[in-house]
Amino acid sequence: MSGRPIVVVGDVLLDRDITGRAGRLAPDAPVPVVDVADERCRPGGAGLAAALAARDGREVILVTALGHDEASDTVRSLLPPGVRLAELPLEGSLPVKCRVLAGGRPLMRMDHGGGRTGAPGAWVLRALEEAGTILVADYGRGAVSAVRSAVQRAAQRVPVLWDPHPQGSRPIPGLRMVTPNEREARWFLRRHGADRSGSVEDADDSLRAHARRGSLLAERWQCASVAVTLGARGAVLTRPRCDDPLYIPVVSRGDGDPCGAGDCFAATAAAVLADGGLPPEAAGAATEAAASFVAAGGTGEHSTWHTGRNPSVRGPSGPRPDKPHRLEDILALANAVRSRGGTVVAAGGCFDLLHAGHVQFLENARRTGDLLIVCVNSDASVRRLKGPGRPLNAAADRVRVLAGLACVDAVAEFGEDTPQALLQRLRPDIWVKGGDYSVRDLPEAAQLREWNGQTLVLPYLEGRSTTDLARRAAGSRT
Repeated sequence: MSGRPIVVVGDVLLDRDITGRAGRLAPDAPVPVVDVADERCRPGGAGLAAALAARDGREVILVTALGHDEASDTVRSLLPPGVRLAELPLEGSLPVKCRVLAGGRPLMRMDHGGGRTGAPGAWVLRALEEAGTILVADYGRGAVSAVRSAVQRAAQRVPVLWDPHPQGSRPIPGLRMVTPNEREARWFLRRHGADRSGSVEDADDSLRAHARRGSLLAERWQCASVAVTLGARGAVLTRPRCDDPLYIPVVSRGDGDPCGAGDCFAATAAAVLADGGLPPEAAGAATEAAASFVAAGGTGEHSTWHTGRNPSVRGPSGPRPDKPHRLEDILALANAVRSRGGTVVAAGGCFDLLHAGHVQFLENARRTGDLLIVCVNSDASVRRLKGPGRPLNAAADRVRVLAGLACVDAVAEFGEDTPQALLQRLRPDIWVKGGDYSVRDLPEAAQLREWNGQTLVLPYLEGRSTTDLARRAAGSRT
């Protein structure tokens, strides 16, 4: 993780969601009557992007315009602790965007408020000078225009990602990545006249057409890459005059509220760039994160951005976003299963080269209960147990492969020779091992009995082992 902060620059809104049930029409007009059940507020616009960027404990500075009105004070109180403010003066009131939803679907939106952004102070300019990465969320309300020249100078030395908006200003040259959605990409082409050749029909919804639009915009904006986000279809990453675009499909899908998915995409991509990742890595991680964000309820699920969870900023080599790997998230999942009367199962091993024996073992382990947590040895732990030259696959890759199995619900890494410290935290109902072990020989068995847990030994398939596979692979090269 980069030691320098991510600076988010842009316009903050106050988002208010009024949710309820609409089961009848009003007697005086053919409009639904919403019986209000809940009302929630959250930072919107660049505020949401900053909150999402700070979920994994990163230092984030938000450069935005706030005033002395009630909406501005509410935003200040709602920003998570990991976000520091570098405020621009706001003359007027902060914009408020209010949605009315029923059955999880928006019925209408009401906007009010607005003001004029003043000139930046020295502390704002200093924040931009000390940034490690900059994310611009331009909603066209003045914050970006106020510091545009400072951002342009910063783009010459640090990665800058620009999340554009039709009402915003044109992206500056030299950006690492620009992230329009498909509707915005069409709009920007018409606005900037980038497609004078007429080579892309506006109604063409093919991946090739989206890639062509991205390439034309990248050339027009003089940026390194453009990621056109396509909602449930994923994203297309391209470059100026690019003939080999990268299509990134969605791995996990959900029918949740898409509001805020673009902010999640931009925040995740900025985090990967901050860690030295390349645009393809950033776009891949961001696509999965945005899909997981929507599947989890989007901005409608308040805890999604406020609890500090951001499972996808590790990039494509990290675990899938729909399989928890942070211990606190795994514990919460296990507790939820137990509260419903379910059985929590844990299995352990190195899983260095995943083979058919591993898969059968894990599938059988999952059948013994309602939730399977795989405890996997860290690289250092494998090296101590198996000797020099092992592991063959790094822990991040082994976790990624395990998380891709349908029978696995969560993956936790441990660094000791045995998983006993981890099991003390997880307290599974059943602990399973594979191979030629005997229950009485396993140190975990006595531990499981402390909380009335059970230890099982499940067989592997005969003739399958990582050692044999590695030996045969080495022999085939000679």
